[in-house]
Formats: sequence, C-alpha cells, structure tokens
Amino acid sequence: MACEKFIECPVRAQAPDGNQVVIRYLNDPGAVRSFEIAEALGFLKDKGIRIESKGDSHGGPETLAALLSGSIDAGGIATPAVINAVAGGAKILCVMPALGINKDINSKLFVLDGSSIKAPSDLKNKSIAVNAIGAHLDYSIREYLRMHGLNKDDVKLVKVAGPKLDQTLRERQADLVAVGAWQGSIATAIAAKGGVRVMFTDYDVLGDLVLGNIVMNKTFIDQHPRIVREFVTASAKAGDWASAHPDEARKMLADILKKRGDDPAAAAAWSGYGLPRHALYRDRDVKFWLDVLERDDKIKPGQLDPKDIATNKYNAYAEISRH
Repeated sequence: MACEKFIECPVRAQAPDGNQVVIRYLNDPGAVRSFEIAEALGFLKDKGIRIESKGDSHGGPETLAALLSGSIDAGGIATPAVINAVAGGAKILCVMPALGINKDINSKLFVLDGSSIKAPSDLKNKSIAVNAIGAHLDYSIREYLRMHGLNKDDVKLVKVAGPKLDQTLRERQADLVAVGAWQGSIATAIAAKGGVRVMFTDYDVLGDLVLGNIVMNKTFIDQHPRIVREFVTASAKAGDWASAHPDEARKMLADILKKRGDDPAAAAAWSGYGLPRHALYRDRDVKFWLDVLERDDKIKPGQLDPKDIATNKYNAYAEISRH
C-alpha cells in the first residue's frame, strides 16, 4: 500500500434509539472475530454496545478503505498495512490484536505434490495466489524471499478469493496458494483432498507474532473512550472464553456463520485465535514490522514508534497484568 495522504470522513456511532452505541464492521467470510463471540455471550449488550455488520470484506485493504471513509468503526487489518496508512497520515489505531500466529495456528503456502518447487530458490518466476495484495500474506512472502536471498519481484502475486484457492492450485492457475491462518477451513479442505504439501508457513518466517488487529478511527476513539475500553475488554474476555472452551466456541461460531449466510462447517476447523492470554500486545508485535518497513525504505528511520500504531490502553487486562 502506498504511503499516501488519507482524508477521513466523520464517524457515526450513536444508535437511533440513543440507548446504545453502535460499532459497525465488515465480516471476514468464513471467520468470526472475538467481538462477535462477545456479543453472542452477552458481554457487549451489558455495556450498552451493539455491533452491526455492513457486509463482507475480502482483505485488509478493503477494510482499511471502509474504515477511512467512515462507513465502519472497527476493522481487522494486518500490522504492515496499518503502519503504511499511519505513515501516510491516517488517524487510526490498533486497539487490540485480532489474530496471531504460532506453531499450531499459522498461514500455509501450499504447492502440488508433483511441483518442481522444492527449495526457496525454485520460487523464482513463480506465481503465488493471495487473498489481498498489500496485506499480511503479501508481506510475509516478501520477508521469506528476503531471508533466502530473493527479491519480491522474483515472484508474481495474484489476488484470488479464499474459496477459489483450492481450484486455483489444482488447475495450475498459480504455482502456490497462500492460505491465511484465519482461513482454517480452507486449509483443512485443501489438505484433506491430498496431493499437496506445505512449502512454508508464516510462522517459519515470523515466529510468534500478531497477524491482524482490530483497528479503529481515532475520531471514534476520542468520542467514545469508555465504549472502546468496554468493547476491547469484552472482546479479550470472549477470546479467553473461546480458548478455554473450544468445543462450545466452535458451536457458537457455526451458529454465527449460519446466521450471516456463511458455511457453518467452517467452524469445525477453528483452533483458536493464536494470541497470548487476554489479547495483549507484546513489544515485538509492532516493532518487528516497523524494523522491516524501515529496512525496506517504506518509512523513515524513527518516523514511527510502536505506540503510534497499537496500544493496550483500552484493554483492562493490561492493568491487571502489571500487578
């Protein structure tokens, strides 16, 4: 994403009845955010918050555009995209991690079993299908290439919607397909059909790291600091509940997906959000990407600090963790 100057529109939060604050968002097809679980558990209603879906998003750049236009109040966006946007003047802030990667939960790069791609050097002049250009998978692939002495221009990235990744790989429309950690049902289905292998994962490249964030417009945050705090803390609490009760969580996810018109079967592949307890940021979660983007001359050295990008300020568990 280019570091251009962003012009933002006014935000709307107050519900027509004046009793609740409405937080608008875009669905991630096949995935359920922790704040959706918080609503299902009644955590948000108790705090005077109602969430309202404004349709589907097919990648961070689309969500970012909606957030900056003022058509939504909260969205899931990868850290590098947020950094680029803030560097370009966007008044947004990551208020909590949405999804992380670890040795068990990660994004996978699939190739066909018979592919000639065996080593990193074999990727030169190959094509890789990703859900969005300029988002998490894009930057993870760039970092993998750099680690192995290749340039980002040595491969061609092709934008392909998640449900079409399996077909894209098997019909050889791309040499590899990247399946995000948030697309667990797609990865499970691809692996179950057989005839494929994992070339590498984003965990191989990044280690334990926050993958995506719940991002809000600073105008909304300034207008509703208490609501943001309640929203973030309730979402973190819901994420902890889901991790502690995975079977119940999968049933709830299936119900949420069914109600929004998604395939409830996707919930069976859910294995967690890949985040530390209470969904708190660690120093490395943002600093890693700041260092990468400085190295790649996307931002100036020292231009941004981690606190300009993400904060634990609105997560009540941060105070508990300090004591």
